[in-house]
Amino acid sequence: MKRILFSLAALMCLIGATAADPTSTRYSGSECEGSGMPYPGVQTTAYPDSLTPVMINHVGRHGARFPSSARFTVALLRSLNRADSLGTITSTGRRLISLCNTVINMAKGRWGALDSLGMAEQRAIASRMYAAYPGVFKNARIEAISSYAPRCIMSMDEFTHQISRLNNRVEIYTSSGRQNSTLVRFFDLNTDYKEFMAGEAWHETYERFVDTTCPVTAIDRALGKNYPYEPGEQQDMALNEYKLVSGCAAMSLDVDWEKFFTIEEYNALWACSNMHHYLTHSASTLSTVPADMAYPLLQNLIETTDLFIMDQGAQPSVRLRFGHAETLMPLLSLMHIPGCYYMTNYFDTVGLHWRDFYIVPMGANLQMILFKSKSGNYYVRVDLNETPVPLIPGRTTIYTPWAAAREYLNRCIPLIYQE
Repeated sequence: MKRILFSLAALMCLIGATAADPTSTRYSGSECEGSGMPYPGVQTTAYPDSLTPVMINHVGRHGARFPSSARFTVALLRSLNRADSLGTITSTGRRLISLCNTVINMAKGRWGALDSLGMAEQRAIASRMYAAYPGVFKNARIEAISSYAPRCIMSMDEFTHQISRLNNRVEIYTSSGRQNSTLVRFFDLNTDYKEFMAGEAWHETYERFVDTTCPVTAIDRALGKNYPYEPGEQQDMALNEYKLVSGCAAMSLDVDWEKFFTIEEYNALWACSNMHHYLTHSASTLSTVPADMAYPLLQNLIETTDLFIMDQGAQPSVRLRFGHAETLMPLLSLMHIPGCYYMTNYFDTVGLHWRDFYIVPMGANLQMILFKSKSGNYYVRVDLNETPVPLIPGRTTIYTPWAAAREYLNRCIPLIYQE
């Protein structure tokens, strides 16, 4: 009898522990790299024989890159060196010092630059696009634009160069620079967004979330239990350690994350980074401005599709745009693409429904493929990272008549921006 009671008590404890936090996640180590995760493997989706692809609208994020800045790595290294000088550092901390120095040496003169993996990602996406829709590229005119950021320019160059290798009869026109910011860096220009970012609402929500979510156990294991933290340093260094480790795969640096985090710690640290992306670049109950600011890009997708339908002979059959994660997250949220739009007052549930590694891994892209039926009608298929997704909420179809798609997409544009 005692044995039975003990077993029941143990079972209840297990159930209680499991149910204690229903919002916790257990994503894989690769997924915990978040927006730093390299582009995932994909399979090309066939389309019906009754439809002929005629045009492609593509919005892509740059490929895998070196860390965008040395700031977080240098700050972490400063704390680690201080721990070393004070004699509190651990073997894990020394391993972390070595990793910091490796990253700094590898990225020297290349902070934020596209790396060889990122170049390969763009070539592969281009190759699959060409293989899936060869007719679209026959004697095609291609127009490509990019942000002024070198990693975006290089992504465009790798993509278009690969297309030209596969078909040297295409005409390719490219443009890069600040003149394209309205479409690919609207976050630099939108005054409502600047006001939102300067406000307290999202800061307070984010800080409350981090205060209750961010584990400091991992950084404690590195700096040592007797390390004398300065105010705010413990949490900042915990997040900096996450940024360092999670960013290594994108620069083709093989690192065993399990030497630094438990899977629970890695998930919790990812959740903090994911929350920052969500609050600042997606619609939320705090504000829709982070999504609304993408309206010029959505208008451009609609208008260029309409132009092609009206005058196919004079319009490019492939339009490419190369920007940033901060380009795609607002656009996908504005369009209410599944998995990219989530409204809640319970912010601890965000990580279950809005996941940056699904939305904007390195090389992330949105493709709108226009098809023509044998009857002459047009349909559009929307692919997120080369995987078809339903366009209109509440519907499961992935081939939507352009008239219906156009009406829906126009409704996504905030009324204040509609002409």
